[in-house]
Amino acid sequence: MNQRLLHSAKRELQAILASRPTLVALLAAGVVAGLAGPFGTVDILPLLPRLAYWLVVCALTYVTGAVLVSLALARMTSRGWSRWTAAVAAAIPAGLAIAALVSLVNLVVFGPPVPADLAALALNGTAIALVITLAQMLARGADTPAAPDTPAPPPILSRLPLDRRGALVALSVQDHYTEVATTGGRALVLMRLGDAIAETAPTPGIQVHRSHWIATDQVRAARREGARAVLTMSDGQDIPVSRSRVAAVREAGLLPGQAHG
Repeated sequence: MNQRLLHSAKRELQAILASRPTLVALLAAGVVAGLAGPFGTVDILPLLPRLAYWLVVCALTYVTGAVLVSLALARMTSRGWSRWTAAVAAAIPAGLAIAALVSLVNLVVFGPPVPADLAALALNGTAIALVITLAQMLARGADTPAAPDTPAPPPILSRLPLDRRGALVALSVQDHYTEVATTGGRALVLMRLGDAIAETAPTPGIQVHRSHWIATDQVRAARREGARAVLTMSDGQDIPVSRSRVAAVREAGLLPGQAHG
């Protein structure tokens, strides 16, 4: 697996772990399954071990499916596959991986399975992955054309958890990551600032510092500090403008005494 694929998988995992609604949903699913005890687990496992078993199974299957489907969809659509065809194709390896993981968990908890159980688990895993994938596609309006006057959202937003997406406010360097600030919150993505800036179109913006890019329509105040300047953004954060970038910021109409065009 190449580095780019590893980075994509890590980014998808970080997005899942950073999404509170997703974590709450997984916890709820695990608790409900643990209490109900489907597939005969209510007769085999006591309550607490049963809860632990289903929490582990729900977490492993969702994370595995989400990461693998996301990677497969990205690769297939980049090669010209339609999103619906790619979704069906992506569900197959994801379902088999889910089945393999559940088999390992069952081996530890229940002992060696019989071949018929493995075959049924593979079919069930693929079916579950397919249903979840298609449901997500429907929820996101896959293949629904955008309104003619509605510009496509900046590509970088697709790297963020759903609850952190919104209008772009600023990009800032944080160690090996770029922090993306939007009107929906902040999130870290594993990419260089220059690569992140390349994914901000069609949002109008300007790089004001070697470590900062800002969306010009999100600037709420500006002030000079000697040869430098500071911009206050709509989310309240102050972004420094380096001395070498002051002229460009002035030309953009963001400094006092200039009209913002």
